[in-house]
Amino acid sequence: MFERFRQDVQRWIVPEQIADPKEVTLLRTLKLLVQTMPLRVMLWYRFGAWLYRKRAPFFPGVIQRLISRRFGLDISVQDEIGGGLYIPHPISTVISVKRMGSNCTIISNVTIDRYLDRAFPEIGDRVFIGAGARVLGGIRIGDDAVIGANAVVLEDVPAGTTVVGVPARPVVRKAIEPAAPADITPSAMDGE
Repeated sequence: MFERFRQDVQRWIVPEQIADPKEVTLLRTLKLLVQTMPLRVMLWYRFGAWLYRKRAPFFPGVIQRLISRRFGLDISVQDEIGGGLYIPHPISTVISVKRMGSNCTIISNVTIDRYLDRAFPEIGDRVFIGAGARVLGGIRIGDDAVIGANAVVLEDVPAGTTVVGVPARPVVRKAIEPAAPADITPSAMDGE
């Protein structure tokens, strides 16, 4: 629980980026929790998911309802969701997945859920899902994919592909290179 939540915090130090783990301190985390409602939502979600994995009775469901009613995010504590989830506007967002990878970004009013086949989508790592998008059914969204705003995705999206439209269709496909550790030292930020 704590490791995944630390990864969530890394996404809020510099929004939409992944900060160095050394920058996640208790004081900075507390400050971010006071300032950002979406990070508080993630703390509740991680706690509820942890209780669910520990097979605690009653409380995971209570926490899931609290998240939905208080914060407007419909997310299941039973779902396997990697750390670094960044949801800047959780209100009216529905997330029901088979699995979601690490460092995904979900903007506002997104629906990720089952469809006619009654299966849930599987989302890769570092996926960006734009505002109002719908990702439906037992499909696979590859690593580093981008789902455009208001797109309706009903078919698999290969890794590194950008899709837009209703129904969603590919518009850009980039070559995926292995992820290298980010150099986030002050000199690297200044371009020196």
